[in-house]
Amino acid sequence: MTDFHRLLAADQGAEATPITVVGTDGFDRFLTGLSEVGRTAVAAAGFRGRADTALFLPGGNGRDWSLAVGLGDCAQPGRWALAAAAAQLPEGRYRLTGPVSAQALHGWLLAQHRFTRYRKLDDLRGPRQLLVQDPAAIDRAVADAEAVAGLRDMIDTPAEDLGPGEIEAAVRALAEGVGGKVQVVAGEALLDQNFPAIHAVGRASPRRPRIVTMDWGDPGHPLVALVGKAVCFDTGGLNLKPGNAMALMKKDMGGGAHAIALARLVIARRLRVRLKLIVAAVDNAVSGDAIRPGDVIATRKGLTVEIGNTDAEGRLILADALALAAEAQPALILDFATLTGAARVALGPDLPALFTNDDPLAEAFHHCGTQGEDPVWRLPLWQPYARLFRSDIADLNNNGEGGFAGAIVGGLFLERFVPKGTPWAHIDTYAWNGTARPGRPKGGAALSLFAALGVLESRFF
Repeated sequence: MTDFHRLLAADQGAEATPITVVGTDGFDRFLTGLSEVGRTAVAAAGFRGRADTALFLPGGNGRDWSLAVGLGDCAQPGRWALAAAAAQLPEGRYRLTGPVSAQALHGWLLAQHRFTRYRKLDDLRGPRQLLVQDPAAIDRAVADAEAVAGLRDMIDTPAEDLGPGEIEAAVRALAEGVGGKVQVVAGEALLDQNFPAIHAVGRASPRRPRIVTMDWGDPGHPLVALVGKAVCFDTGGLNLKPGNAMALMKKDMGGGAHAIALARLVIARRLRVRLKLIVAAVDNAVSGDAIRPGDVIATRKGLTVEIGNTDAEGRLILADALALAAEAQPALILDFATLTGAARVALGPDLPALFTNDDPLAEAFHHCGTQGEDPVWRLPLWQPYARLFRSDIADLNNNGEGGFAGAIVGGLFLERFVPKGTPWAHIDTYAWNGTARPGRPKGGAALSLFAALGVLESRFF
């Protein structure tokens, strides 16, 4: 992973190239402060302070130079304001002429991260280091960047190299560094220990399905359960996906990657919680042992589920994981999943759908998502739609009737496995960036991570 620590340093007055941030509202004031040579450079480049733009400015002596970075209509640098500049600059040391928040450092760091497991870097530049006036912001910014980089790298790794065993290894690596306790139930033991839905989904793969649990924190603190769906590759099962729909299914473990990354950040912040991380990890494969449409399977809670579609497998493994979380009587449950294409149709790739049984929790997510530039959008748990996943022979059907309200049906299905009165939120995220933007290359993406972290910080700091 990128060594983010060397990309930030406390400002002790060392020589560095200055960076000035310029918004569109303050552009005229910025322009009047430049030399004639600087104004000529601005005019020639067409620089107007728009977001994701940057301009090199010559110094009056013909040697020294500085950089102007556009903020658009923002008053202060946001999460991605410095990303375009960090991507363009040569190796060296830089200094902002004004204060900067830990959040604004995020883009500077992530713009310099690359997924390099399978090819060498084309960019041979060395690090672009930013001098920071507030040293306390450095550790926070680095922890955030490491969590996001780890999440991205997991999602970007092909399923050949990232299966249920590698998900387990990632949780064990996290636990080893922080004193967490890990428990794993895998393969046929899932039946013996009452995780029948996870076993049913994953039994067709030669890579054993499993549920991985990590416990961390002071037993005297409130219990928070983080639950993640980690389908390491989703063929759709016997309801086989077409090739174009299967192409990105290495990312179907993105919910698990989010839960692991959030656990990492909770621990880095030392929040006053007793953390229970639960990740259900499987392949949804095709073989003679695969579950079939029309089968009826059991769940840990005791509800039976008729399989209307083997490609609606994520809610099945989350059913067992949520039931396990509920048994610990947590103060809060958050689950993350790349659950439905319907959420993407409704909200697009950048805006995760939020479902929750608790209005104050929804308000907290909206506020923290807005403040953290990591928005989510609440969709309703519209109870009349429960009729859409009724079964004639079982308690539930995993597939919504008629194809309507697919994201809501998924949320309502999961709600059946959460005890009444337990605050719970389900985040249906895409976990993928389809178009490269500054600091956010095409590939795995952290969507809802900082909204969720903000909620936990506001409640358990």
